Amino acid sequence: MHNRLVPFILALAMQLAAVYPSQAASSDAKLRLGVVGFHHGHVLGFFRNYLHRSDIEIVGFAEPDQPLREDYTRRFHLPTDRVFSSVEEMIDKAHPQAVVTYTSTFDHRAVVETCAKHGVHVMMEKPLAISLEDALAMEKAGHDGNVVVLVNYETSWYRSNHAAYELLNEGSIGDLRKVVVHDGHRGPKEIGCGPEFLSWLTDPKTNGAGALFDFGCYGADLVTWLTKGERPLTVTAVTQQIKPAIYP
Repeated sequence: MHNRLVPFILALAMQLAAVYPSQAASSDAKLRLGVVGFHHGHVLGFFRNYLHRSDIEIVGFAEPDQPLREDYTRRFHLPTDRVFSSVEEMIDKAHPQAVVTYTSTFDHRAVVETCAKHGVHVMMEKPLAISLEDALAMEKAGHDGNVVVLVNYETSWYRSNHAAYELLNEGSIGDLRKVVVHDGHRGPKEIGCGPEFLSWLTDPKTNGAGALFDFGCYGADLVTWLTKGERPLTVTAVTQQIKPAIYP
């Protein structure tokens, strides 16, 4: 998991450099980064591998759940004066340039809208949103606040994806006719996701559509990338439900 965070942070740095070149004038400048939410299990990889990177400065952490906040503060020896109970408080006191978000998917919209209001850029774990309404609201917030809103999608994880992209663009395999994407695992409970992660992954309100969004976004992301953003003419989905006692 933690290897995904390298392109995740680099992508944000490059986006900021492209959109705000004056802020990237000094190669020695560290990106002032905030961490929002401890409920997504991928935050563990961030804490274990990236708290002491030389190219970023973690200026604040925000998590409203007090027991979880205190547990992570103690477990990872976070400086208590940088740990806050809300995004607003963290932005007001720590002044991050950007945040990485490890909340439930349901909370993405609130994080983006809050950060955009203060001119703070946002990156989040996939999927983007639980609904089209929330996705459009985040798009509007990003435009209104003139901030970059990025999602840690599968296009940044694997060299094999980029090799396929290059083969297609070189014309060495002909025209794109069909793409089949297979993704999945045994289930979040079965692979050992923690209780704070599993609690919202199994909640239809906070997960949006469960695996349908969480894994379905991989194929949509890859095909959108391979076709350079061309909109589909039609979309078809065939679904089934397994393990309803665990995943309602």
